[in-house]
Amino acid sequence: MAKVKTQFVCQSCGSAAPKWLGRCPDCGAWNSYQEETCAAEPAAARGWSGQAAATHPVRLAEIEAATGHPIPIGIGELDRVLGGGLIPGSMVLLGGDPGIGKSTIALQALAHLAGNGHRGLYATGEESAAQVKRRALRLGVDPEQSVFILTENTVDAVARAIQDLNPTICIIDSIQTIYSSALTSAPGTVSQLREVTTQLLYLTKARPMATLLIGHVTKDGTLAGPKVLEHMVDTVLYFEGERGHQYRLLRAVKNRFGSTNELGVFEMTGEGLREVSNPSELFLAERPAHAAGSVVIAPLEGTRPMLVELQALVSHSGLANPRRTVIGVEGARVGLLIAVLERITGLALHDQDVFVNVAGGLKIAEPASDLGIVTAIASSFRNRPVPERTVVIGEVGLTGEVRAVVGLETRMTEAHKLGFRRAIVPKGQAGIKGPKGMELTTAGNVAEALECLS
Repeated sequence: MAKVKTQFVCQSCGSAAPKWLGRCPDCGAWNSYQEETCAAEPAAARGWSGQAAATHPVRLAEIEAATGHPIPIGIGELDRVLGGGLIPGSMVLLGGDPGIGKSTIALQALAHLAGNGHRGLYATGEESAAQVKRRALRLGVDPEQSVFILTENTVDAVARAIQDLNPTICIIDSIQTIYSSALTSAPGTVSQLREVTTQLLYLTKARPMATLLIGHVTKDGTLAGPKVLEHMVDTVLYFEGERGHQYRLLRAVKNRFGSTNELGVFEMTGEGLREVSNPSELFLAERPAHAAGSVVIAPLEGTRPMLVELQALVSHSGLANPRRTVIGVEGARVGLLIAVLERITGLALHDQDVFVNVAGGLKIAEPASDLGIVTAIASSFRNRPVPERTVVIGEVGLTGEVRAVVGLETRMTEAHKLGFRRAIVPKGQAGIKGPKGMELTTAGNVAEALECLS
């Protein structure tokens, strides 16, 4: 009989200690240690079947390169973020806030694959089979397709179902509810997450099957559990969106088979998630005309340019420390750009409240939106609307210079498709030819850019 030992494990980073500690010395989290009892030899050390596979060093020339091709899911936005589809033998981790649509998009992906002749397994530890069927019917899933539902919480039951069905894709909803009987700790703890994920990883790599794990997130927006969970999987996806908006954004923060810069856009409807093939047109649909503080920028998400509306509101403040409220862009960068505006153009913003927002709930982290932020703030302060059909592109430095950006031609082409006829671009990229019918106005610094828009 294996010896049993007790240890205290940090639920944030997985650090173990022989006694309880108020603060984790590794990650600094407070009151994160929980007592866990585990066997001296966990099941993960033996493999899911209980026996370790014999391995030996192999020369690089003797190894056959992987020949598996991506399996298109049939949802264009999801395939874009994954890098073309699901790779057989890969494991994908999908995280997001509660109610954001993680289970919905997983079930829709399963239905699309089943419609193309693939067999799928949906293992859930959170819902009953009747609840899953009700949601599937609402999403329009054909009940006659090869979609199998398993309501189990043990990883051993999931392993047996995978052996019996041999599916193309297996969805685990959610990984925090699945546990291994080899450990006595509660489901969702660090030990259980590490153990269950390891066993599922063995199963996935041993057969032409892709596994999609749905994971919970903590209150600060990160995936619950230790970081080792993200290191073990091949792809990590985050599903984002604001509660008050119907749009959902899917982005990859790790992808061994594709780019991590791609962005998928979905719209939440009563019949499930609908992919948005032209996000630019959607984000600009309700833009007000001739409104001061409203500017259109063209951020580049991966290979896709998207035109979005950036709004700024500047009003006199009666506070000793004026407010700086930012939604959708980095607050520290907005503060930096306000300082540049005051120093270079002489705008007196020290006694003004400044509010900046990206319409549609989108989050922009690209420096190419700097000139748009500066323009929006100046437009609101002066109460002068930016000319219609004008897009602003450029990065701003600390000395007020407007720096070049990558993919300028792609951004201008997208703007021209949506009816924009003028672009304010960095002076260093004056030689780039824009689309026919679009006027290019160059600016070497912030002052020149504001003069062009006055």
